[in-house]
Amino acid sequence: MNDDRPIAHEPATDLREHDAFADGRLHSLPGEPEWPVREVEIEYETGWLTAGYDRVEQPDGTEKDYYWAELPPATVIVAIAEDDVLFVEQYRPTIRQTQLELPAGIVESGESYTAAAERELAEETGFAPSSTTLLQEVWCSTGVLRHRRGYVLAEELDPVERTLDSNEFLEPRAVSATDALSVARRPSCNDATLEGLLLAKEEGHLGDT
Repeated sequence: MNDDRPIAHEPATDLREHDAFADGRLHSLPGEPEWPVREVEIEYETGWLTAGYDRVEQPDGTEKDYYWAELPPATVIVAIAEDDVLFVEQYRPTIRQTQLELPAGIVESGESYTAAAERELAEETGFAPSSTTLLQEVWCSTGVLRHRRGYVLAEELDPVERTLDSNEFLEPRAVSATDALSVARRPSCNDATLEGLLLAKEEGHLGDT
């Protein structure tokens, strides 16, 4: 699935009046509602994360507040060089554990998932791909999150200069493609890494794992 189009950014009708979704930042925006939304309330806004609730009329006529937290779209990269998959090792303060995971990052305004993957891979690992393919776009944890994620296959890697952000303390790690899935399943594993590798395996990019 090759798709180099920038991610669309047009809020649903009931969200357009809210400054939080017209700030120039790329958002993971929902579509027009199938159940009537009686009120949209934004309770938390950081410029990174927006959170609130929709007061929704349910099919039986009752109303319920559905809480959500919105994050910008992210890209997750399955980078393959010869017979290796490129991981990064980093400490995650949110769960207080060090993880071995696929490179990933936020999609910036005007970018596609594949363009963001090229940029993030170079910044985090020091390798630039000559070929990228969007494997899948998904919505994450839809019971509470508004967060889109794109999984990108990156191939034909060439060395470039790393440019880590000020809060990035990570190291690239090469893992054999045949071992990548079993390595990713070790504690503590994360969802994005497992999903990305499973998609790559399904499409035949990890060999006989």
